[in-house]
Amino acid sequence: MTLLGILGVALLGALGGLVGSLLGLGGGVFLVPALTLLYGLPFQEAAGIGLMTVIATSTVVSAQKVGDGTANFRLGIVLEIATTLGGLAGGLTAQALSPRALRIMFGLVALVIAGVMFRQMDKRNALPEGDDDTGWLGGQFHHPQRNTMVSYRVKRLPIALFVSFIAGNVSGLLGIGGGILKVPALTAWCGVPLRVAATTSSLMIGVTAAASAPLYYAAGAIPGPYAAASVLGVMVGTRIGFRISERAKAKSLKVLLGLVLVFVALVMLVRA
Repeated sequence: MTLLGILGVALLGALGGLVGSLLGLGGGVFLVPALTLLYGLPFQEAAGIGLMTVIATSTVVSAQKVGDGTANFRLGIVLEIATTLGGLAGGLTAQALSPRALRIMFGLVALVIAGVMFRQMDKRNALPEGDDDTGWLGGQFHHPQRNTMVSYRVKRLPIALFVSFIAGNVSGLLGIGGGILKVPALTAWCGVPLRVAATTSSLMIGVTAAASAPLYYAAGAIPGPYAAASVLGVMVGTRIGFRISERAKAKSLKVLLGLVLVFVALVMLVRA
């Protein structure tokens, strides 16, 4: 691997970390397709590297966001039980599927979630002013644009648990971080604001990825130089993403999420 190649992987990691920190997806959603298409890596190796970047993104978010109210720890702990079980199942079944099947699965999942996001573009999940009944899994956080406290209540917990299991499975199979399903689902169906869903997802995806990464490592599917370069890039990109997220509007982030998912889905389906 040349120095130029290492720098290229680090740059891709930075881009993935930036988008991942903004949307709670983890860096793998960009990095996995890029490594397969631009560097010709087998999908299993790209997915293994993607899981390492997901862990890095989660670590940086944990250090930066704890204490500002946008991370819902109670909700995260409850959903992580289902997500981790799905992650273990995904890591075990990934070795039995062909690269073409994995790419098709990646593309179809991304397209479905993009459709959900675009349909819910103008939806707001804040409780009416004066309503502070957030329930046992809801909460409050400070909205940077409005300079006010926003309250929300978690709805349809069984749906959130089911989607979390599927998200963990997708993470283990594709190395992209379960946030690609959890963030849109929590926002569209479960009453959680996008900022809270993204930050909580960023904390959770590190645990999910850690459940699957040892299986890839044991199978020799995590090449060291690529993984190290991408993780360094992700850590830089994630911190840049924090600065942007403080000024970005929720609707703009939803549009970005939908466009990212459509782009990645089309690329992977064409490749398949």
